[in-house]
Amino acid sequence: MARPPLPPFTAETAAQKVRLAEDAWNSRDPERVALAYTPDSRWRNRDLFLTGRKAIIRFLTDKWAREQDYRLIKGLWTFAGHRIAVRFAYEWHDATGQWWRSYGNENWQFDEHGLMERRIASINDLAIAESERRLHWPRDKKGGRRPDDHADLEALGL
Repeated sequence: MARPPLPPFTAETAAQKVRLAEDAWNSRDPERVALAYTPDSRWRNRDLFLTGRKAIIRFLTDKWAREQDYRLIKGLWTFAGHRIAVRFAYEWHDATGQWWRSYGNENWQFDEHGLMERRIASINDLAIAESERRLHWPRDKKGGRRPDDHADLEALGL
């Protein structure tokens, strides 16, 4: 099954791919997110190494159980051929109510059908006060897409 936009990427299609990924992750729906990856996709996320959609679904289910009120912004860094580099920031709070801002970079590699076959993520966490939050938009039980008029990473100084 093809997952457009397909590689090789242009500036426009790479930016579209990044926004589609952001929208999917903001849904906080592990099954939906996993469909963007090959069945044998390989991940490095921080210090975890995962292979396959089932492992991705388990990982994301656990992640969003811990990371409450999750909101994410991704930004295109660069692209070439079948690869895209992304930077991102997301905010969330833990079960104690402590807010966090997580920053990072991802390297993505896609197959010819537009499915991500490799994801390498480096992430750092910063404890913040609720008053320091910058990612604000409406959410419901199923998540919430960042509005088109919401500031991006550059405008937020992130």
